Parts: sequence; structure tokens; C-alpha cells
Amino acid sequence: MTGDKFNELINIMRRLRKECPWDKEQTHDSIKGATLEETYELLEAIDTKNYEEMKSELGDLLLHILFHSVIAEEQKKFNIDDVIDTIKEKLIRRHPHIFGEVKVKNPNEVAKNWEEIKMQEGRNSVIEGVPKNLPGLARAYRLQEKASKVGFDWNNKKDVWEKVIEEIDEMKSMEDSDDKSKLEQEVGDLFFALTNYARFLGINPENAIRLSNEKFIKRFNYIEKRLKENGKSITETTLTEMDKYWEESKKALSS
Repeated sequence: MTGDKFNELINIMRRLRKECPWDKEQTHDSIKGATLEETYELLEAIDTKNYEEMKSELGDLLLHILFHSVIAEEQKKFNIDDVIDTIKEKLIRRHPHIFGEVKVKNPNEVAKNWEEIKMQEGRNSVIEGVPKNLPGLARAYRLQEKASKVGFDWNNKKDVWEKVIEEIDEMKSMEDSDDKSKLEQEVGDLFFALTNYARFLGINPENAIRLSNEKFIKRFNYIEKRLKENGKSITETTLTEMDKYWEESKKALSS
């Protein structure tokens, strides 16, 4: 049943490429931004535990996988069967503890084997393959995570926190400098160190900042709502009044 539905969907995409004026004009480059947008919409659905929305967004993401595959098929580069074969072979190859004779004791050994197999596949570096277009915090987290899997890591959480304090001090010492480039580097080093500390806490910093952004939006919207109820706009009030509603929002939105 699933195979029939999948074939029907890929055939719909092929027909759209032939008959729809908009779809037939698209290229990998023209839709790549939308592919990324759909990924973030899926993340938002996951954050909010909205399973109806998650189902829809997974469908949208699947559409883009098929879209890119059909474009490549037309260019005689590869097709959806090649995509499926590639990921199937990769999953089997990188899980020798499931499909082979390798024995593992815990998830850490699985992750270490995964990285070793990648190197055997022709990678030049353990940290190769982390996309440059990832958001900065997400990329820092993945780089640190990959290095950690081969033993390049701090021994304990306390040392990581001391590194954060060290980076704060270095940033503060550069604050009055005219060299904005060096200050920028110090700010980046602080973010990198905080990302490392978050990793030791078992927190993905990209998820954390996304949740904080949403919390800020809700609280700021609350300020605007309360001001509007009192016949004011955000541009006609004082910081003191905004702070009052900000503190009020913490209680109102936590219930």
C-alpha cells in the first residue's frame, strides 16, 4: 500500500513538471530556499508538539525531496530510486552492529563507529561534512560533537565553564578597543564556548535559542496588547511602562 502511494506521488510530481507552467520552470537553485524553509517549518511543528502540523510539514519536505529528484531525473543525473538505494546502502554500511558482526556496548560506541566508517568512505577529516550554511550555533554544536566522538573533548563540565568565564574576560578586555575585528572574534569565541557548555548539559543551543526567541516574541506581543488595551501604541510609551508589562507577562503567560 505504501509503495503504491509513493509511486502515485512521484508520478504526480512528474506530471506537474510537464504540465504546470510554474513547476516546469523550477531548478534546484530556485527551490532550495523553499526546501530550507520547509525544514524550519517542520522544526517549529516539532517544538510546539503540533502533530497535525508535523504531518503536513513532513509531507511538504517529502515534496521537495521528490521535486529535486525529478529535476535530477530529467537531467539524467539520478532518480528517486537512486536516492533510496543510496540511503539504504548507507544505513546498512554504517550500522554493522545491526547488519554485521560488530559488537557495541552503548550509544557512544555506535557514534564512534559511525565516524570511523565515514573516514573509511573517503572523508579527509572527522569534522568534514558539517554544512557551511547551518546556523552558527548549530554548526558549532555539530563540529564539537563530531570532534568529541573521537576523543577530542574536555574532561569535565567544570573545565568547560571555566573556559566560558575566560572567554567572557577576554571579550570584556577588548570592549574598549578600536579593533572591532578582534572584538568580533572574541564574541564568537564566547558563543563557541557557551555552545560547548550547553553540549555538556545535554542541551542543543540552536533549539534553546529558538525557544528563547519564541518566548521573547510572546512576551513582547503581550506588552503591545496591554498597551493597546490602554489606548497606547508601543511608540508612545516609556521603558518603565514596558518593563511593567514585561514582568506582568511572565506571570500571565506561565499559567
